[in-house]
Amino acid sequence: MLPQEFLDRMKETLGGEYEAFLASYDQPKYQALRLNALKRDDRGRRAAACLGEGGLFAHLTPVPWAENGYYYETGDQPGKHPYHEAGVYYIQEPSAMAPAELLEVSPGDRVLDLCAAPGGKSTQLAAKLDGKGFLLCNEIHPARAKILSENIERMGIGNACVTNETPAHLAEVLPVYFDKILVDAPCSGEGMFRKNEAACEEWSPENVQLCAERQREILDCAASMLRPGGRLVYSTCTFSEEEDEGSIRRFLTDHPDFTLIIEKRLWPHKVKGEGHYMAVCLKAGDPESGVRGMALTGSNKPVPERELDQFFAFCEETLSSDCVIGDRKAQYLRFGDNLYLAPEGMPGLKGLKVLRPGLHLGELKKNRFEPSHALAHFLSPADVQNSVSYESTEKRIADYLNGQTFSYEGEKGWYLVCVDGFSLGWGKLAGNVMKNHYPKGLRVNF
Repeated sequence: MLPQEFLDRMKETLGGEYEAFLASYDQPKYQALRLNALKRDDRGRRAAACLGEGGLFAHLTPVPWAENGYYYETGDQPGKHPYHEAGVYYIQEPSAMAPAELLEVSPGDRVLDLCAAPGGKSTQLAAKLDGKGFLLCNEIHPARAKILSENIERMGIGNACVTNETPAHLAEVLPVYFDKILVDAPCSGEGMFRKNEAACEEWSPENVQLCAERQREILDCAASMLRPGGRLVYSTCTFSEEEDEGSIRRFLTDHPDFTLIIEKRLWPHKVKGEGHYMAVCLKAGDPESGVRGMALTGSNKPVPERELDQFFAFCEETLSSDCVIGDRKAQYLRFGDNLYLAPEGMPGLKGLKVLRPGLHLGELKKNRFEPSHALAHFLSPADVQNSVSYESTEKRIADYLNGQTFSYEGEKGWYLVCVDGFSLGWGKLAGNVMKNHYPKGLRVNF
């Protein structure tokens, strides 16, 4: 049921390869996941290091262009496994893993994912930062921004801010602020026709043109936020020349201070993945100069230390002495009763629509502090004084994810509940009963 106008254009574009391209739509789609390099188990091992090929499911094979990316088979059902809830991996279309690799992010960079929902590429970039530097994840649509924020939380990312803004407003506030920018632009979705029937139904030549015009505006905003010597990756999941090579040609004409250094296409009849286009552009200037702009909104106002007594008491009672959380010199932000740890390099947030201003630590309630689910995902068993772990096949893990309490003997207080050593959430022990603090909105039945 592919649109005839689309087929006619692809036949003209591909020539002798057209039949192979068309035949690819009769093949099953490829499915993949990316192991989380930020998640550590009770032995200090990263999930990406200890759960690779042959170590998680029976049929994992590497995605050749993505670090920690693996194909899986339909029978593996990784979305229905406790490891998914623990943020051990992110389920992601294999071709969609390619753009973030081309951005060449290093720890310490300031990085912007301008069109970030649902969060696959953002969580991939965060793994490259390894907790160092700053990641701004932006999504213009409110409902999708919420999903983005939830995925940032599930993957245990502490140095990211999630905003729900227009690219134009971000560009006003953050001129020449970022070292690296990813623009995974909204597009006509031609590369997703095999995976998503809705994309096929919504396609039209008019929508292709509309997307190209929108992409031009987004790229203009991205250009103004990139510092001299910075790196920009533009990507789409479409085959349209107007949205791909055409968008980049227009961008280079509009911005002669940029140079195209890499241009790639992934075709579904040539690779194990859907269609994707990528272009890498460098902005003129010395990449070693360190020149970065300042946020026009200034800096964030930190929470007075006198308001943090209950939080620091929690840290002393619950966290280990080696844990990075609880540093009195860190910058803490308060929104109502919610306390956040601000990432280093995060700009002032005044006037911006912010969903997640850094790592959500928990709530400052009357005479006590209650830790957040985000903090549980961020921590490993080595970061806490008390933890409890069960194998993924044990009924107690399924019960915990369903919100049930369980009996346990030990010192009263907060416990990090883990699956095979990977943190899942909080429990609080009192009277040999582990009270369940897994969020009600996330509870599942396995």
